[in-house]
Formats: sequence, structure tokens, C-alpha cells
Amino acid sequence: MKKLKIAIAVGTLLAIVLTSSFSSFAAVCDAIREDTLRFHVLANSDSEADQALKLKVRDAVLKVTAADFEKANTKQEAEKAADAQLDKIRAAAEKTIRSEGYDYSVKVYRTRMYFATTRYPRAAGGSYTLPAGQYDAVRIEIGAAAGHNWFCVLFPQLCLPAAQSDATADALYTDEEKQVLESGYEVRFALVEWLSKGEKKNAEPEPTPTPTPTATPKAQLMEQAQNSKKR
Repeated sequence: MKKLKIAIAVGTLLAIVLTSSFSSFAAVCDAIREDTLRFHVLANSDSEADQALKLKVRDAVLKVTAADFEKANTKQEAEKAADAQLDKIRAAAEKTIRSEGYDYSVKVYRTRMYFATTRYPRAAGGSYTLPAGQYDAVRIEIGAAAGHNWFCVLFPQLCLPAAQSDATADALYTDEEKQVLESGYEVRFALVEWLSKGEKKNAEPEPTPTPTPTATPKAQLMEQAQNSKKR
């Protein structure tokens, strides 16, 4: 009986310690989400050409926004910068799409959406692990937006080359947040992801993009026009 009481006491104490530890971890994960602005690009389809185009759009957008986001010292400033740049982002995406010979539509907006647990390498070694959950994000939808996505972090600028990413993240995340970010993938991250999936199900569904016809390269459109004139 005495051994049973000791076992129960130890088990209770352990549960309290673990619960307290996880609660603290989860609280820091919440802070990380609130201090982070994500970037999400959806391709028109999963065709090889559309997936390649998605990456070209990504590169063009990151190039025109880098200087503006570099000036932001807080997530709130980054959001203001994003809102001010939506037209510039859309223009860069459209210019890239047209230069590649496509006429896909482009939607650019800021939203709040779910991201899974994600790792980003650090130049100094190791990686940052961002917890799963709902993040504010700048989202680009190309055409029907029915293809696989690409995502990263606009603030701090983890989309930049690793050396620059290290510097911006180190300067903008708190020591407590960096401790969690650098802890690597572990059981607590898995538990956070499991819990956040429940929140995702309860969240308001995102609007379904209106399908758009598959875009036709400009060269083919010109050929069709010429053929119709011949007729």
C-alpha cells in the first residue's frame, strides 16, 4: 500500500511537471506564430511547367520585396509593409507569368491560414523549426491555384539565403523563442501539430478559389488567331 501511494504521488508530480513544461512550450509557440509572417504560393496545377512557373514567381516576388521587409522591426510593421506592397507583388507575379508566355490570373492577399511544422536550415548549423498552427501570411494564387504550394517566411526573412536568414531571425526573435525554434523536431512539436490540426478543423474554411481555364501560351494563342484569319 505504501509503495502504491508513493507511485501515485510520483506519477502525479511527473504529470504536473510535464503539463507545466508543455504549457510553457505551447505558449512560446503561440508567441512565435504571432511574431511571424509567412509566404504562400499556389501553382496553377501540378504540371512540370506550372510548378516551374510557381518558383519563378516566388523568386520575382522575393526580389522586389526584400528591401521593404528588411526595414521592418516588428511583425506589425511587416504586415503594414505587406499591405502596402500587394499591388507591387501582384505586378511582379503577373509580369513573370506573362514573360513566360502564360495568361494566368493572379490573386494576392493577406490572410490567416494553417501551416504544418516546418524546418528551415541555418548557415551556422542546425535549423529553425517553426511550430504548426495558424499564421498570418501573404498568399499568391496562380490561375486555378490547384497545384502544390511553396511556402516560407517573409518576416523574419527566412526566405533569404541562409546566412542572411540567420542574422534577421536572431535579431527579431526573443531568446525564449529562439530556444524553442532551435530545439529541433521532438515530441512536443508533434503534440503541438496534433492540437493545432484540431484548431484547423474548427476554424472557418478558407474560400475555395474559382477555377479558371488552363492558360494557353501566347505563342499558341497567336497561332490560333492566325489560323482563324486564314479560314
